[in-house]
Amino acid sequence: MHLKNIITVVGAHAEGEVGRVITGGVIAPAAASMFERLQAFQAQQDWIRGMLLSDPRGSVNAAVNLVTPPISPQAQFGMIVIESDYYPPMSGSNLICTVTAVLESGMLPMRSPVTELCVDTPAGLVQVQAECERGKCRRVRFHNVPSFVMHQARPVDVAGMGTLTLDVAYGGMIYAIVDAAAAGFSLDRSEARDLVQAGERIKRAAAEQLPSVHPQNPEIHTINQTLFAGPVCTLDGVKTSRNAVVVSPGRLDRSPCGTGSSARMALMHARGELSMGEAFLHRSLLDTEFRCRFDRVTEVGGQPAIIPTVSGRAWLTGVSYYGADPEDPFPEGYRLNDTWFAG
Repeated sequence: MHLKNIITVVGAHAEGEVGRVITGGVIAPAAASMFERLQAFQAQQDWIRGMLLSDPRGSVNAAVNLVTPPISPQAQFGMIVIESDYYPPMSGSNLICTVTAVLESGMLPMRSPVTELCVDTPAGLVQVQAECERGKCRRVRFHNVPSFVMHQARPVDVAGMGTLTLDVAYGGMIYAIVDAAAAGFSLDRSEARDLVQAGERIKRAAAEQLPSVHPQNPEIHTINQTLFAGPVCTLDGVKTSRNAVVVSPGRLDRSPCGTGSSARMALMHARGELSMGEAFLHRSLLDTEFRCRFDRVTEVGGQPAIIPTVSGRAWLTGVSYYGADPEDPFPEGYRLNDTWFAG
């Protein structure tokens, strides 16, 4: 085998969303904080994103996560999320995949019935309770970073769609949130490609017309994704809704989306639609579920925020070793818009 830059990856998915976990072959740069580490990694080692996510080694439907030593003394490990186009500060489905991989691979000891961890992310510290049984991580519950509304009920002119009323909220990433029915969608699986096309248009328009900057970290200033919110109904006494999140450069999150669920709960609370301690069940187009609620309120830069709790499951899919043959003409991969949507 003639490969250079061999990287070990544990495959996983959280409620359908692929989140591969780098467990060997990469040394994270030194930094004073996880956010600075993310920035340094992006500046110095971005070739890893190309190699692992682009064709021919990766695919449009995946993200990868780098496990690092923690910087905060309170945390057991650090995590950098690497998506196709962004390095988001936090991702719920990716955190669930990473915690499951770290525990089931033995990188950290598993304790039954609950393993408690603190994960150092670029968005802040995230407390985790992993339900464990006979060597299996059954469910991961995390208490997310403070989540809050940045813009509420604002008109945005979207090319080809007219004027839509949008909300913008932060849950570890910044989301443009749009009522699915108002945008012409019922959130059926058959709408997946149309949702992607519309979601990317909406995101670009919202990013231009609704500047959104995190009040405590001005380096977080990009509307990363569009969330199409379905109607809320009550099933078995629990508020329940379907949603679809569009991940750039153009695909649907297969899970209900953890940071999107956090952003949506912050918006629901601001509207008076969700109370502290009230359960909320968020569903994906695959009908997989995240169990959500919030039990604390706080402030971020003087504006109201919540501390969301989200839980879901992940399953390991395999272990792979990636690298590039020294003669490979595509050591950092390539993209074609038959699968890598552009425009």
